Amino acid sequence: MAHQCKLYILEDTISGYRNDFSIYSLSLFGFANPLFSSRSSFRLSNKGIGPTYDNSAKRMFSVKTMPMSDLVGTSTGEAVAAKDGKNCGNSPKPFAFNKQRKRVKTFASQGSIKCKLDNMFSGQIVDSCRADIRVSAHKNVNIVNSSEVLAREGQKEAESFESLTSSSAVDGKQESETGIKQKQRSRNRKKKDETSESQSSTNNILAKSSQKDKNPNGLSQQVSENSSAANTTTEQINLSQTPLASPKKKTSRSRKKQVKIFDGLPKPEEVVDEAPSSNKSVQQPKRPTVNGFKSIKLKPLYPPVGKSVVVVESQTKAKVIQRYLGDMYEVIPSYGHVRDLAARSGAVRPDDDFSIVWEVPSPAWTHLKSMKVAISGADNLILASDPDREGEAIAWHVIEMLQQQDALRKDITVARVTFHEITESAVKSALQTPRNIDVNLVHAYLARRALDYLIGFNISPLLWRKLPGCQSAGRVQSAALALVCDREMEIEEFKPQEYWKVEATFSSKRASSLSSNYLVPSYLSRFGSLKLIQLSIGSETEAKIIQQIASASNFNVTGVKRNKVNKNPPTPYITSTLQQDAASKLNFTPAYTMKLAQKLYEGVEFSDGNAAGLITYMRTDGLHISDEAVKEICSLITERYGLDYVASSPRKLSKKAKNAQEAHEAIRPTDIRRLPSMLVGDLDEDSLKLYTLIWARTVACQMEAAKFDQIQLDIGNDDGSILFRASCSTISFPGFRSVYEDNETNSIRDVETEASGRGELYNILNNLKQGDRLSLCNIELKQHRTEPPLRYSEASLVKKLEELGIGRPSTYASTIKVLHDRNYVTTKSGVLLPEFRGRMVSAFLSHYFTEVMDYSFTADMETELDNVSGGFTEWKGLLRDYWTRFRNYSDRAGKVHTHQVEKMLEKTFGNFLFSSVPDEDRTCPSCLEGTLIFKVSRFGAGYFIGCDQHPKCKFIAKTLYGEEEEDDAPQSDSIVEEPKLLGTHPTSGEKVLLKGGPYGSYVQLGEDRTGYAPKRASVSQIKDVNSITIKDALNLLRYPILLGNHPVDGRPVVIKISRVGFTIRHRRNIAPVPKGFPPNNITMEKAVELLSGPDVRRCGRPKGLPKQEEEAVED
Repeated sequence: MAHQCKLYILEDTISGYRNDFSIYSLSLFGFANPLFSSRSSFRLSNKGIGPTYDNSAKRMFSVKTMPMSDLVGTSTGEAVAAKDGKNCGNSPKPFAFNKQRKRVKTFASQGSIKCKLDNMFSGQIVDSCRADIRVSAHKNVNIVNSSEVLAREGQKEAESFESLTSSSAVDGKQESETGIKQKQRSRNRKKKDETSESQSSTNNILAKSSQKDKNPNGLSQQVSENSSAANTTTEQINLSQTPLASPKKKTSRSRKKQVKIFDGLPKPEEVVDEAPSSNKSVQQPKRPTVNGFKSIKLKPLYPPVGKSVVVVESQTKAKVIQRYLGDMYEVIPSYGHVRDLAARSGAVRPDDDFSIVWEVPSPAWTHLKSMKVAISGADNLILASDPDREGEAIAWHVIEMLQQQDALRKDITVARVTFHEITESAVKSALQTPRNIDVNLVHAYLARRALDYLIGFNISPLLWRKLPGCQSAGRVQSAALALVCDREMEIEEFKPQEYWKVEATFSSKRASSLSSNYLVPSYLSRFGSLKLIQLSIGSETEAKIIQQIASASNFNVTGVKRNKVNKNPPTPYITSTLQQDAASKLNFTPAYTMKLAQKLYEGVEFSDGNAAGLITYMRTDGLHISDEAVKEICSLITERYGLDYVASSPRKLSKKAKNAQEAHEAIRPTDIRRLPSMLVGDLDEDSLKLYTLIWARTVACQMEAAKFDQIQLDIGNDDGSILFRASCSTISFPGFRSVYEDNETNSIRDVETEASGRGELYNILNNLKQGDRLSLCNIELKQHRTEPPLRYSEASLVKKLEELGIGRPSTYASTIKVLHDRNYVTTKSGVLLPEFRGRMVSAFLSHYFTEVMDYSFTADMETELDNVSGGFTEWKGLLRDYWTRFRNYSDRAGKVHTHQVEKMLEKTFGNFLFSSVPDEDRTCPSCLEGTLIFKVSRFGAGYFIGCDQHPKCKFIAKTLYGEEEEDDAPQSDSIVEEPKLLGTHPTSGEKVLLKGGPYGSYVQLGEDRTGYAPKRASVSQIKDVNSITIKDALNLLRYPILLGNHPVDGRPVVIKISRVGFTIRHRRNIAPVPKGFPPNNITMEKAVELLSGPDVRRCGRPKGLPKQEEEAVED
């Protein structure tokens, strides 16, 4: 017997989040029970209602939200303020203006309680709703959200239910009132007057809502409409803030509690829209826009509507677009991001609801000032940064910073436009369809930055402590490093196997009529009943047995097989395939390829004075091409190659790689009729080659397939125990290959050149028939060994990352660059070799952060981050779930002692570390008592094999320096086991000693003693350490030498000696002395010249400033 149950939305006070609630049912027994057997709590977010994140779930990140429109009658595209997570200020809020912000260089994206209360109603615009952005995050103040849904039946059950929840509601009310009263103490009398007006206005709104939403069956109008799927629009009231209609006796009491939250708030401005509702008396509040202005529906901005300022990312792009738009538009560059995540610990605060601290680089203030001046007299601000996540974030940062400086007037229109190619038609078309900032893309940006920061700035300090000299780790960076290191481990563990191939050549009278000197090559494909594979013949003995049998046999043609093969054209380029092809055909690195592609996208100025972008946006994983572009491509193919070469139907392509988003078009020329030869003189050689590669690939993708005629002959002996096979193919229709034979593509010619006589071989095989007798001319045995897997090149690593779904198109090149910069990998002969430092980092992370280093986990995380971009996953919920698990790994790894790490690395790389030690027991050859072990230097650069009896025994067998440190590493004969007395100082009489250290040998003046730091100097400049004399040592101990005071600031300039050579130092500037230049010849003038040269670097930090941790790089 089915029974009815009623649903209640209860505030979830256990989790501590006032905008979480749980669904309960009132059973017939009069007790409130959870609707589901497990705890089912939900969260109100800016996209709707979704379940809270259970930290025990391992990888279930995705949240399928219930659209807010189903609950409050708003449209799905509506941006609802102050409902994202715990604090409204933490959501990207370019729509919340702050007219009273001060100019500071560090900001926290953390909202105040005032912003949350001002946005109590999702449909109202509150001018005074400002996110207080400060260096330190505000203390969160919870708000009472007493949301109830009561059914008409069960009045007594409803009353008992209210009694159950009254205590928590009172506690929350007191907490909320306390926070508000603290804020009221600093307000003047005028504010108090405005507060009373706001309170009365809010009372009226709530009273009308309670009365008008009642319907005959006792349910609120909102709930009734949702259950019946009615489309009537009602007053839009935030469900998380305002109670729905309930029985009359309870409604007034609930309303009274709710109104007290508004004490002290200014009266909100009510903007009325004509709603398509049958009830004409209901006033519909106007929806807020993303950028905070009253008009959410933006009008076309072309043709010009007043004076407009267009913000793009680069100066080159600004110049090109300015030519298209004329004087009514001023195009200015932002030069990338105007602010960035603070490069120090604490920039992302998980304990404060993932609030974020931003910093503004010094150059950005100049760019912001230019923007502020430009928009002072403008009617429109148009944000035209790149059409991706980073571009959306740049636009958001620009708005936030201009608001911070009080630079945006109320009457100015702020719009976002995107275009995928920089052409006049594309730019003007984009201006005709402006939009607001995509909050989901900004959320995705924030999630990625926060996630990469949390990983980098928690793992990197561990590396610094446990593995000195290892600089950083990151989400994508570490996965890419693991691929390289795992492949190296596979190669080391690979054991080659021997195998043999049997090849024979035949001739026939029929073949001789065509060419008397040509032989038919073939290979053994079957012996006896065994079909041969690669390792079938495992020894020379087996191969010779086959040779003997074959030599004594007669052969004829036992089978002829002919078929036609089509080879489809390649797909158009996406980011990864462009990088791979440029690497294999042009020998360009991914980073260099992206640099050239960026220049082609932003545009060039032609010799005739015009300018245009040459290719579409180059960071994409989409394969589709616009219909207009396809028509132009097909038209060019018809004109240039003929109608037979055009594909029978336009090719519609889609990406099959994991996590492909396909938000943009494939990479193609903006004008396919702009031939490569037309750009000679306008582009440099490498840029022209890359453009030619893109042009040819784009044309080829819409051409017919290449067609081949293939023939295969089986040649067997009389009893059929031996079978040889010969095959050949020839082109019958070139199809798309014609574009690579075009004169336009000479610079990137990639046609498979037919070997000499290949066509003739096909004719010979084609003239042979089944039963024709063949003569065995020669039989050859060839020995082979299986090869280990190939090391990754930069191109193949990009391909592997794409296959696994790790990273995004925009991060591949930067990820590989970081691995090089950190000295984790080096490139030799076109392949990536892991340095031992990189292998240690990978082993450490794989051992102590197993889940983080798992390839599938990293790929799944990319999927979840893409879901954030699509609005399917709440970004802070994703971060909470991940952070809970990651913190456990980090805490456990932090408790591991360095000796445990050394033992783990010694076990993992034992064969490599002790390969040169003759004694398997690893007995120390110096003291004969200790055992050689792997040690990590405390000073950061050295990893060495030493005696475990240190300091009693100071023997060092091997110092493990990376090959990138060859100039820094000591020579093989530079290890000094015991201090060597060179002599005494002629003035002080102190001993001059030659000693060995973790960075190599050095000379020291005086002996070690407590409280005294003897003077030391590196001897890295001397090749043969054993040849050092007392004269050499005294010369080295003269440094540092004061050259004088700098002519500009009067600060001292000194010349010092380090383990990498002589350097000039002035304040924080360090300039190397050129190799081969005698340091004794350095004058003050020469030192000043070197300090102003390109090789100068800065180090250290100004005295008194806090130490900054090194930024960990991700993507």
